[in-house]
Amino acid sequence: MDIEKQNIPCLITIFGATGDLSHRKLFPSLFHLFQQGNLNEHIAIIGIGRREWNNEKFREEIKTSITKHVKDTHRLDDFMTHVYYQPHDVNNLESYQQLLTLSERLDQEYQLEGNRLFYLAMAPEFFGTVTDSLKESGLTDTKGFTRLIIEKPFGTDLKSADLLNAQITRSFKEEEIFRIDHYLGKDMVQNIEILRFSNAMFEPLWNNKYISNIQVTSSETLGVEDRGGYYDKSGALKDMVQNHMLQIVSLLAMEPPISLESDDIRNEKVKALRSIRQIKPSEVRNYFVRGQYDKGIINGEAVPKYRDEENVDAESNTPTFVAAKVMIDNFRWAGVPFYIRTGKRMKEKEIRVVVEFKEVPMNLYYKRDQHLDSNLLVINIQPNEGIELHLNARKYVEGIDTEPVKLSYALTAQDKMNTVDAYEGLIYDCLKGDATNFTHWEELKATWSYVDVIDQYWRDHPAPFPNYQAGSNGPVKSELLLTRDNLHWWDF
Repeated sequence: MDIEKQNIPCLITIFGATGDLSHRKLFPSLFHLFQQGNLNEHIAIIGIGRREWNNEKFREEIKTSITKHVKDTHRLDDFMTHVYYQPHDVNNLESYQQLLTLSERLDQEYQLEGNRLFYLAMAPEFFGTVTDSLKESGLTDTKGFTRLIIEKPFGTDLKSADLLNAQITRSFKEEEIFRIDHYLGKDMVQNIEILRFSNAMFEPLWNNKYISNIQVTSSETLGVEDRGGYYDKSGALKDMVQNHMLQIVSLLAMEPPISLESDDIRNEKVKALRSIRQIKPSEVRNYFVRGQYDKGIINGEAVPKYRDEENVDAESNTPTFVAAKVMIDNFRWAGVPFYIRTGKRMKEKEIRVVVEFKEVPMNLYYKRDQHLDSNLLVINIQPNEGIELHLNARKYVEGIDTEPVKLSYALTAQDKMNTVDAYEGLIYDCLKGDATNFTHWEELKATWSYVDVIDQYWRDHPAPFPNYQAGSNGPVKSELLLTRDNLHWWDF
């Protein structure tokens, strides 16, 4: 992802600036944007936190974090002169008045033209309180733009998400709200649109006449680590499927937009998500499989089962694995299953899309005793970013036997040096006002309404967990989800 330089004066205020996300992702990303010249001298950053630090202490902590996560620290000292800190009580309006005074001073000092970006890197229960107070204190009353970036989770179901959205939209308009999904910032996820809409060899085939099925896999070898308290309340269904996985499905399934403007792209994504077949409680078992990892071996080391992890209920019914058959009931995709699976403590760490094409009718090379491999388009999102095309070719100089061949493109080491972290690109998109790779409220409504039925059914019907070993590809039933359709997961 190349970021075109477009310097935008702005005051960036980060709530939760002393937290892990800020140290690992946000400040390293902002520093790299500054280092590359995408942010210039007309930028100021205020870190907001509960700790009673001063500017010097905060800068020292941030400088240490950036040094840890960024190899090239050229211009770091210059960047740090733009960083400030304010101890803050989110429930105290006086704290916001102090923030307003500091914001107005920095606006004058750095000539920021009244542009303000607020980043809420904090627990969702504070979102409504913070946004109400930002408006009440006058922090959103400015001559420039005001924008709000919100981290997931956005609600725990449709009802809570609707309530949260109503709170936030009291202070910010929908076009000012940027709900971040870092999967949408990944280079190869953004490449899905490019592959589809800029290649004549794919778009004419991108329908139920030529495609057999599409598979989206996002697996990781890690467990819940130190996120047990949060994860046990959400699980793979809410932590991954409701947002990341269905966002990728929407990009694969959407119709060509009338333009590349963010509104036109998001309108098509919403249509695709609304076209997903709604599942009745009695049908959940036919379309969804859940799992929870048992103890096992990962990279030669023994790891505990999920229920033995820190801050996890010993009788937890929370799924750490979900596989699903998603049907999209529209003209283009009728009859084509989209299979998704995501899990923790899996065999491999990977994010991948596999598009399997149908066999050629009455293929002359097909014999009853010979298997003809499927044509595949493979989009490797992580860790080995690239594209593969699996075709059949003649096996011998003489004869007509075939063998599969793989045409592949992978990002080189030089390419990867020039790519940016997902957060870096998304923050810069927000500064430019480009909401293409952020989640719209209508998308959230569609995904929550789909997921809520499955979540409630699973709550009402506990599973015999654990049911897959750490270091495996998940529960056996996830394989049966495809074998019922005479298909199988593509694991390379």
